[in-house]
Amino acid sequence: MESPDVDVDGVAALGHLNLLEQSRQSAGWGVGGSFDDEDGILVFATGSWLPVLCNGAFRSDDLADPTMLIERADAFFRERKRGYTVMVRDLPVDDDLRQACASEGLTAFGDPSPEMVCRDPVSGCVPDGIELRRVATADAVADFAAVSGDAYGTYGMPADVPSEVFSAPARFLAEPNVDAVVAYAGTVPVAAALVLLSHGIAGVYWVGTVGGARGRGLGRCVTASVTTAAFERGAGAVTLQASVMGEPIYRSMGFTEVFRYTNWVRFAVPDS
Repeated sequence: MESPDVDVDGVAALGHLNLLEQSRQSAGWGVGGSFDDEDGILVFATGSWLPVLCNGAFRSDDLADPTMLIERADAFFRERKRGYTVMVRDLPVDDDLRQACASEGLTAFGDPSPEMVCRDPVSGCVPDGIELRRVATADAVADFAAVSGDAYGTYGMPADVPSEVFSAPARFLAEPNVDAVVAYAGTVPVAAALVLLSHGIAGVYWVGTVGGARGRGLGRCVTASVTTAAFERGAGAVTLQASVMGEPIYRSMGFTEVFRYTNWVRFAVPDS
């Protein structure tokens, strides 16, 4: 049965806001993370230096001046000696932001990633020999990070980045609106995902399967687990930003595309 009172355009906007909220909260999950959100501009730094995914800038008000956003981000990350990413939607509301990123020397990086939405609970079976466990201890957070380090290495992410992002496990575990799960083959963590609730919906993040365990349906399994948990907690819909590998899996689960993000990256902030 379709979830009531959920319209796709509205969920697309809420999914973007959920991504912003995830960015704010992820700044607290690692040592040295921080964020600033004022005048309609959000800049955030996690516990890792990596410019893509882990450090970024958004407009929390779509009417905020895009050139001011880049100036604010440059100043914020210059102090931290890091690069950063501006995620730009392929929607008219972000046309000025896209133009500003190009004119200010940021680089469009990678393939645009689809923002996808699921409005109904999804099914997903647990493969034989696999046990799903909720992340509830610091050791489990470390296992979550280890899975992500292996899984995201496929895309060129250094293996230690997730451990840096989740280097303050007590703060991560204290988040009341976050659920995370790790799949184990015996004692070995092999897949993971988390979901964050905000704005009446939920967003799925950090879905990954270690390279040696792919092809067994584990990505679908952990995604279904956290998506089900979100609906059980009252989410009106669930959104995510799909990777190239994940997109066909999510489509088969009932997720549909509502727009795409392009990552505009400042790999190194110039000296002032």
